[in-house]
Amino acid sequence: MAEKLKLEMVTPYKRVLSEEVDEVTAPGTIGELGLLPGHTPLLTNLKIGELSYRQGGQNFHVAVNWGYLEIEDDTVTVLVETAEPADQIDLARAKEALGRAEAALKKLNPDDKDFLVMQAALERAMIRIQVAGRQGR
Repeated sequence: MAEKLKLEMVTPYKRVLSEEVDEVTAPGTIGELGLLPGHTPLLTNLKIGELSYRQGGQNFHVAVNWGYLEIEDDTVTVLVETAEPADQIDLARAKEALGRAEAALKKLNPDDKDFLVMQAALERAMIRIQVAGRQGR
């Protein structure tokens, strides 16, 4: 059994990271996933949320937006629409997005076609703020 996982994270625009890590925690659609070396092969959906990984004694956090995760042969491949490491999140911009989404949702009712879009925008902004707050921890 390997002692490390290879973590590959890719968006449609770029490779976000390629690292050797000790463990990965990801936001699965049916619950949080904890992955360690030797994990059984798995393919699953990811929801908007916080993906974290540990290297040695240090934890890193990434805000992810929808996608897929596969683990096979101690390689974790994460394919997501967007991925923002905590140290790259513009907190002021995330707070502005949160305000816009909250304002839009106040004007919409659940039957409006844009309601779910604004709910997702609100969730993304909240996750980005949460992840940005973890920078340096």
